[in-house]
Amino acid sequence: MSSSDQDAIERPYDGCGRCLLGVRRLSRMKGTTYSPESQRADVLAAAAAVGGHIVGWADDWEVSGATDPITRPKLGPWLRDEMGPYDGLVAAAVDRLGRNVVDCLNTGYKMRDEGKLLVTYGHEGAWDLDDPVDENRFTMEAWGAQMELRAIQRRNRNATVKTRAAGRPKGKPSYGFQFVRVTMGGKIDHVDLHPHASEVIRNVARRILADPEHITPSSEAARLNRAGELSPADHLAVMYGKPSQGRPWHPSTVKSILRSEAALGYLMHKGKPVIGTDGHPVRLCEGLWDRATHDALQKALAPYRMAWKGRRTNRAYLLTQVAVCGQCGNRLYTQTSAVEPPRYTCTARNKGWVSAENCRPAPLVRMKILDTWVEEWFLQTFGDGLIYETVFDPGNGIPERIAELQANRERLRADRQAGLYDAPDDAEWFRSRYAEMGHELAALEAEPVRNPGMVRRPTGETVADRWEKAPDVQARKEILLDFGVRVTLFPAGAPRRWKADVQGGRAPSRDPSRYVLSA
Repeated sequence: MSSSDQDAIERPYDGCGRCLLGVRRLSRMKGTTYSPESQRADVLAAAAAVGGHIVGWADDWEVSGATDPITRPKLGPWLRDEMGPYDGLVAAAVDRLGRNVVDCLNTGYKMRDEGKLLVTYGHEGAWDLDDPVDENRFTMEAWGAQMELRAIQRRNRNATVKTRAAGRPKGKPSYGFQFVRVTMGGKIDHVDLHPHASEVIRNVARRILADPEHITPSSEAARLNRAGELSPADHLAVMYGKPSQGRPWHPSTVKSILRSEAALGYLMHKGKPVIGTDGHPVRLCEGLWDRATHDALQKALAPYRMAWKGRRTNRAYLLTQVAVCGQCGNRLYTQTSAVEPPRYTCTARNKGWVSAENCRPAPLVRMKILDTWVEEWFLQTFGDGLIYETVFDPGNGIPERIAELQANRERLRADRQAGLYDAPDDAEWFRSRYAEMGHELAALEAEPVRNPGMVRRPTGETVADRWEKAPDVQARKEILLDFGVRVTLFPAGAPRRWKADVQGGRAPSRDPSRYVLSA
């Protein structure tokens, strides 16, 4: 078909009664039998055969045939009459509409009841579902598509079971990991840590463990978004050669990654590690962290702890949560407008707070001015000080191995209590594995232990270095909060306009160079 013919077939809605919507779908974009190009050619040919033209395309890529057409991302809005007028649907085949008999028939009957056309390539003319012969043929083609889907699903399930039994991964890698293939498109040879993503999530874990009272999944998700780090969904897409869609990090995503045992390098199934023939979880590769760190993260992210944590604001203002009013002691807020530069001011009296009934005049200063004053004072006071970071030390590994063995033995005990090893041969296997774990545990407990815990170590950089390297205002504000800096602002007529100090006993004593800043 020439380009001029295609232009004639693709044109806007004109009310001719043959304005058709082109429908294309692929479960996987690597499919060749029904590639986008071949589907397009078939749809254009089918539309031309009935004297119609294409007014739009509903292209659902990476969408399973089991998805109800009414809920598909591109086709669904047309079927729900949210995209404008059209006179019918045209697809390359019935299975492009869907691979479920009920869904295909519902779509077909919707077109019939609304007086719209239903056209597929290879069928002469539009489908007439009032005609028993056409209706039966349409149903048979939909049934064939459903049978093919069931066969595909059965083969995939069997392949998944066999792959899992062999201790090999299948599906998509967890964030921080990558599948390594010897040949492009071949079988997975082994699993390895992703060099960049693994460091990103390890840094998140370090920050939360170093300051669990202030660093939260919410603040970390906001920080990662500001830093432009790809979210797990976009990171996976880019790894497999697809474009990023700009999807953001969410706190629930951060928390899920940190709490999952997949981070330990285990082969997972339905959110739980797969147990090997030796009774231990199947390990695919080195984990993002060890069992002791995993347990520490579980405690730090426990729901009852998260509910009481003070949240740091993620607004791009340097002194929010840092500056307070010299008249009433309440925190300062920002004022922005289209004509005036941003300002810090006290709004407590305007809000009717009892503690601010005598706060007049309320202090007010341009944001840029106060930020500059505080930055100069901070760098002059602490800029030469060395920075130490607080990190989690897992110890010598003995507590980790003990914790992992105890978790594995507890998992086996729970399975036995659930009746999974009641058969005589299974019961013997359970006893032998349980006894082996007990001997291993006794041997580990006899060894000297260096317990895990938080340690402080020098980073080799000064406070001024960290300040200059900070990627944004929020990162600099976190440095001020880590130092416990408190800025007090007074009205313009007061003897002193502002002052800054360090609260909470976090100030250095006589040697600022030894000040310890939690990373």
